[in-house]
Amino acid sequence: MKEAKYYKKLDGNLMKCQLCPHGCAIPENLKGKCGVRLNKNGYLYSETYGNVSGVHLDPIEKKPLYHFYPNHNILSIGTYGCNLTCSFCQNHHISHPHSIDTFLTDNYSPENIIKISLVQKRTCGIAFTYNEPIVWYEYMYDIATLAKQNSLKNVVVSNGYINSKPLSKLVDIVDAFNIDLKAFNNEFYKKICGGSLVPVKQTLKTIFNRGRHMEITNLIIPGLNDNEKEFREMVKWIAGEFGENLPLHINRYFPSYQLTIEPTSQNTLLSLKEIAQDLLIFVYIGNMVSNGDSNTICPKCQRTVIVRKGFRVNINEIDGEGKCKNCGYKIAIC
Repeated sequence: MKEAKYYKKLDGNLMKCQLCPHGCAIPENLKGKCGVRLNKNGYLYSETYGNVSGVHLDPIEKKPLYHFYPNHNILSIGTYGCNLTCSFCQNHHISHPHSIDTFLTDNYSPENIIKISLVQKRTCGIAFTYNEPIVWYEYMYDIATLAKQNSLKNVVVSNGYINSKPLSKLVDIVDAFNIDLKAFNNEFYKKICGGSLVPVKQTLKTIFNRGRHMEITNLIIPGLNDNEKEFREMVKWIAGEFGENLPLHINRYFPSYQLTIEPTSQNTLLSLKEIAQDLLIFVYIGNMVSNGDSNTICPKCQRTVIVRKGFRVNINEIDGEGKCKNCGYKIAIC
């Protein structure tokens, strides 16, 4: 364990966590909503520090990040716990384990993680992913700080449910984010995820305004967040706030955890992609056998400049400056 950042002591031995919008007031010997921040002996502790549930070398496209170091690998790490309670969680075995006290992990110091990353081939850095990295903020921050010192890139894959002060410090040392915008509907966030929409929108604005690379993922669940009018409003907001070049990943849902709704139909995903393309240039469909819906197309000459088949990537049609070899258009690629 390590003492947590961003909390204050209240009367009656309560600890108020100030990391995320829940603002949990945690009694002694109990944990916050995330299940991993513990009030003990007059301090708030992060239980996950150094306790890794998974460390793997992944294609960066798996995050998904399509416009940040394409065709590179990234060392991906996760711990356990989450500050949302999504009923459709794809990683519930680590986000909401039945018994955290008996959850099996391996111990890695931040220095260990850096050493592992530095010896990998074609890796651009480290991704904080798998479960929600916000709840292991202290561990992530220490690793990311060392990564910057070693010229490695930092990537955060997150639900974006974080307060402004810790987010601002994190953005200082993170190069790219994929934020899961779960719906454009506060009732969805409240009933399905146990959170709210406004803080996520503010997180997106902060990341973009600070000039960091950002991509957005929207998992489409039939009957819950697939309303075309609502989706169109979301796309209009994204384009208005962040511009037409921001990559949007429309992902197919499959039954998981507590939700047994049938998988999203391909027709729904294709229809939503058409809506998004009215305002956004780079729109991708994920979790579906691709007929080119994960390729990157040059918006000027319409040539396919990046071909993706699963996690196999061909970027032969983009030059070293990120320009289309056919027409010279600068593609929004980092």
